[in-house]
Amino acid sequence: MSEALYREYVEALQREFPGLRVVSKRGHTMSIVIDRLLKIVTLGGQSAYLTRYTTVLGRTIYTPTEWEQRDPRERYITMRHEAVHLRQSRRYGMLLMSFLYALPFFPLGLAYGRARIEWEAYAETFRAVAEVWGPAKARSPELRAHVLRQFTSPAYGWMWPFPKQVNRWIDEVLATLPEA
Repeated sequence: MSEALYREYVEALQREFPGLRVVSKRGHTMSIVIDRLLKIVTLGGQSAYLTRYTTVLGRTIYTPTEWEQRDPRERYITMRHEAVHLRQSRRYGMLLMSFLYALPFFPLGLAYGRARIEWEAYAETFRAVAEVWGPAKARSPELRAHVLRQFTSPAYGWMWPFPKQVNRWIDEVLATLPEA
């Protein structure tokens, strides 16, 4: 998978979502403020918002500071994940999407709304990894551990701190992937 294929995917997203922009978090004031707030509320646990995480707000995808240095396959997989959030925003509307992401039940520690929103996107991450690197990579212990950490650590504010349930969600999606 080449840079051209990644760019074609982004162009397809821009056709699906007119006005879609892809913007670096580097020097972006709102992203810097969000980064500082996340560091405070997670007691420093989420310290990579600017450098590792991609964020969708409205019709803008904010990319981490080292985005262009990433392998185009990684960027493609991430865009597949973010495309789910764009579609969720279209489905729910910005107000309901923001409410579901931020509140039910609590902003930190037990955020079922955010967990379900992110789960739908992480399911797409597993499918995209299987497409790009094969089902074995999608089933790797490393990818499972990474996704599990996203749900149960400060990465997303301990959004769903129940590893057994997250592992069941992962098992369900992996069961839908081809074997080879």
